[in-house]
Amino acid sequence: MRTRIKFCGFTDERDLRDAAVLGVDAVGFVFYPKSPRHVDVDAASRLRRSLPSWVTTVGLFVDADPAEVSQVVARVGLDVVQFHGDESPERCRASAGPTLRWWRAVRMRAASDLLESLARYGEAEALLLDSFSSAYGGSGKGFDWSWIPSQRPLPIVLSGGLNPDNVADAIAAVKPTMVDVSSGIQSDDPRRKDPARMERFVAEVLRADAKARQAVTR
Repeated sequence: MRTRIKFCGFTDERDLRDAAVLGVDAVGFVFYPKSPRHVDVDAASRLRRSLPSWVTTVGLFVDADPAEVSQVVARVGLDVVQFHGDESPERCRASAGPTLRWWRAVRMRAASDLLESLARYGEAEALLLDSFSSAYGGSGKGFDWSWIPSQRPLPIVLSGGLNPDNVADAIAAVKPTMVDVSSGIQSDDPRRKDPARMERFVAEVLRADAKARQAVTR
């Protein structure tokens, strides 16, 4: 099984096309106004139209009204909603509706945060693990991977401080279903991606997966 890749925080069509060429599985748009990578609905709709059909689109929301989430999903054509605020399970369900899949972000301060979220958000398709920060929408910092148990009932999307230098170690330690990166592949401009860093990140994920397969066949 290979590790899936999500690049998040896109605002530029050229960056998005570069990511698609590299073969990423999912891309993220941030609908949180306080984020430096925030995009409005019109911009996100244009970006979405430039993607091939096989790339999953994820919308990141922070404590947005369920009606607003539904409107953005419909206008942009999102495949998945990622709840990154203090949304309760009930609010996640109300925002996603009966058919849309959703991920719950867990801001990790201790191993107990994951255990609590597994118990509360069992209807989520996956849990996205990020480090705790007083700010919402992603921290760009890492956390202790040893807090993540090897056996878990939901798929894990590993986030928080990943970059081309450490993603292979993260995959070896955690064995997540997917890795998620934003600031770790950005350029000097926080609203743009660095093509070389994107390419190297993908290469490191592929290298880690190949190493894991070799270990199994020995």
